[in-house]
Amino acid sequence: MHGSDMSGADDIPDTNDHGIPNDLNYNINNNNNNNDNNNSNNIPQFRDDNSLISSENQFEAHITKPYTIKNKNNQKNGNLVEISTLSNTPSFTDITPSSENNNKKIEKIQYDEMKLNSNDDDEYDSKNTNDRTDNDRIIIKPVNDEDDTSVIITFNQKMSPFIIILTFVASLSGFLFGYDTGYISSALVSINKDLDHKELTYGDKEIITAATSLGALISSIFAGTAADIFGRKPCIMFSNIMFVIGTIIQISSHTFWQMAAGRLVMGFGVGIGSLISPLFISEIAPKMVRGRLTVINSLWLTGGQLIAYGCGAGLNHVHNGWRILVGLSLIPTCLQFVFFLFLPDTPRYYVMKGKYDEAKEVLRRSYVDTTDEIIEQKIHELRELNKSIPGKNKAVQVWNTIKELHTVPSNLRALVIACGLQAIQQFTGWNSLMYFSGTIFETVGFSNSSAVSIIVSGTNFIFTLIAFFAIDKIGRRVILLIGLPGMTVSLAMCAIAFHFIGIKFNGNDAVVSNGGFSSWGIVIIVFIIVFAAFYALGIGTVPWQQSELFPQNVRGIGTSYATATNWAGSLVIASTFLTMLQNITPTGTFAFFAGLSFLSAIFCYFCYPELSGLELEEVQTILTDGFNIKASKALAKKRKKQARMVQEHLKYEPTQEIIEE
Repeated sequence: MHGSDMSGADDIPDTNDHGIPNDLNYNINNNNNNNDNNNSNNIPQFRDDNSLISSENQFEAHITKPYTIKNKNNQKNGNLVEISTLSNTPSFTDITPSSENNNKKIEKIQYDEMKLNSNDDDEYDSKNTNDRTDNDRIIIKPVNDEDDTSVIITFNQKMSPFIIILTFVASLSGFLFGYDTGYISSALVSINKDLDHKELTYGDKEIITAATSLGALISSIFAGTAADIFGRKPCIMFSNIMFVIGTIIQISSHTFWQMAAGRLVMGFGVGIGSLISPLFISEIAPKMVRGRLTVINSLWLTGGQLIAYGCGAGLNHVHNGWRILVGLSLIPTCLQFVFFLFLPDTPRYYVMKGKYDEAKEVLRRSYVDTTDEIIEQKIHELRELNKSIPGKNKAVQVWNTIKELHTVPSNLRALVIACGLQAIQQFTGWNSLMYFSGTIFETVGFSNSSAVSIIVSGTNFIFTLIAFFAIDKIGRRVILLIGLPGMTVSLAMCAIAFHFIGIKFNGNDAVVSNGGFSSWGIVIIVFIIVFAAFYALGIGTVPWQQSELFPQNVRGIGTSYATATNWAGSLVIASTFLTMLQNITPTGTFAFFAGLSFLSAIFCYFCYPELSGLELEEVQTILTDGFNIKASKALAKKRKKQARMVQEHLKYEPTQEIIEE
């Protein structure tokens, strides 16, 4: 609990040769020993580093200021700065002197990744506590990184209503993203001759669809830097304004180019929201549930698609129903804007701008049981991190950040992973189905294509919900390596089915050789649904965990690059998919996506380490000299094992039991 106002060595009480306060009472009751043995077992013993040891270590502290330490069986006064837990059942208190350097930062988790072995994979037996060593230690200490707020916040997994509200409001950007990709599929089918009094060609549909991707690509390039300069909250609110303007242009459109212009303006909002929303959530979420809360943004995205398809099906035969469909997006847009008028920005941004009181207030509201000392420690850490960014002005800082992103090996590997996953998300063909599913299902003979799209989108939503529960428990790497092979098989089966349907194109009209709908159409629908399930489980959610790959000083620009990669891929797919159907046939198109999915699985197998449960500094260590897949898997298993130990055996609750005197 080092704070920026820490006192020096003069404040430390008189100590003995081992640095322990002379007035500290060691008469601690150990329930594992009978009364006859208590006296001998209560004699302090010391390690080589002058830290007190016992047969059953529970707490370790550095001396700075007086606290009362309580656990289940005893209560002792001592001077406490930092606490670390061992896996043993609490019964003894350790004191470690800290007179050397009160302000020294101690790494949160001490480990040597080269020594990880098969013992890390053993399942933890809650009944066997005799064979545990310091390898099972779970250090609960502040770290010089914005991912860890404090000792208390680290282990307090309870989400306050305030965090839930912030996550809900920020995730509306994901809903708008999803609604945009969903409504355009239905709108392209029902526009008919409402624009320029003529039917839309395949080329027209591609331009209208790709316009949003182009706008999102442009805005996402600058959104990360803008978020650091103006704030996360103002950027999201600006995206709302772009949504409103773009929507008004579209619903009033009577020409093709006006519709495309409205889609372009809306794309500016989509690009900003798709980047800033996950970033906002990652900065306000408790570390232990950050993965899940970030997935909520993806869950809203798929929910937006589902609602858009449902509304599209209901308005399919309504005159100018597509205008109503587009206009409905104004509701969540305005709601998000109004909510953010009364909500704060993230603590990190406030600290960047020197608004420390605002940052403290957000932390207090987010972690209601947190002490003021912990809040001060967090603010101090963020201030130190901001000082570490080189450059005397913003322009120099941005340039130095770009150089650091490309020249530091761990940052460059993180960039390769983040951009690679975002590219995979697009080039495996999912968004082509979202943009043009109505056109595809109409081609294979379904009269109400919007209704079929609802089934596909509903599958996407359900399996995104499954990913919400699986991503932290099963792990990012595992669900990726389950999802991508499943997508490959599904796309290959669609390619085969399209071959037997025998679709040919006469200008802009698709002609089915065997006379229309057949059993092969059912095969296509079934495997598109299976494809949606595997997509949602893995590559649909994992890429948006991208912020955990980058350290704070390059996070904004790194996530901008990755998100821009996503939208660049979306632009390519949206502007070429229907042309591919015409030129290389649906069979060739889906076979192409199947091949890319197969190559993507290989990329993830060799280049994507398991990051579930790892601290940010550990991610950087893993990526320092390679992708280190084996070491990351072993370390992730170790962290899960340690987390189970904490849940089962941590009788000491910091938020309730440390009382400053």
